[in-house]
This record gives sequence, C-alpha cells and structure tokens, in this order.
Amino acid sequence: MKRILVWLAGTATALVLLFGYRTSLSGPMTPTTTVAQQTGAPLSGFGKVTGPAVDTRWGPVQVEVTLDGGKITAVTVPRYPDGNRRDQQINDRALPILVRETLDAQSADIDTVSGATVTSEGYLRSLQAALDQAGK
Repeated sequence: MKRILVWLAGTATALVLLFGYRTSLSGPMTPTTTVAQQTGAPLSGFGKVTGPAVDTRWGPVQVEVTLDGGKITAVTVPRYPDGNRRDQQINDRALPILVRETLDAQSADIDTVSGATVTSEGYLRSLQAALDQAGK
C-alpha cells in the first residue's frame, strides 16, 4: 500500500511539473516592423546592408553585412542583448563565432551557438534578411 501511495505521489508531481513548464514567455520570435536599411552602393553586391532588428526574448539582434562583389567581407552586430552581465558574457563568446561562421560559409547557412540559441536565431534571421535585400 505504501508503494502505491509513493508511486501515485511521484506520478502526480511529474505531471504537474510537465504541464506547468513554459518554454517561452514572449511567444514566437518575429522580426520587428523595422524595415531593413541599406547604406552605401545600390543593391548590386557592393556596400553595406543592414538587416532588420529582430526581437528575441532577451532583446533585439541586428546584423550589418558588408559586401564586395557579392562576397561577404565583414559582418557587424550593432544591436544585441546586453542588458545584464550574463547577456554580455554569452554574446561576447557567441557573436565572434557567428561572424566567423558567416564569413567562412558566405551565407546564413550556419549553425547556432550552443548556450546562445536565442541570440543565434535572431542573428540568423537578421542576417538572412540583409542577404535577401542584397540579392545574395
């Protein structure tokens, strides 16, 4: 009888924890209504293209891409979550990895950085929008 009560209590606890778990408080990530702004030369594979600021659970992420002859020559991230020390630590590690991967792949077809999934997903969305705008 005691085993049955322990089993029932354990099962009830597991169900409460399972159904009470929330994966996100802010809903799905969607790009903001900010229109991507392009600076420099026309969209012909030259100049700088800025992707939209993508809202994430921890704050906006925005990517700027420099193109030369259709080749990605530089990537900067003017906006990223930095509201607290933990955000700063995560992004100080993750953003250089994302930039290096972008330059190596010459596209937005890169992996997210473990431990910085939210920032990585915002980065990839903004990057892809910038590349789409540039016609790359």
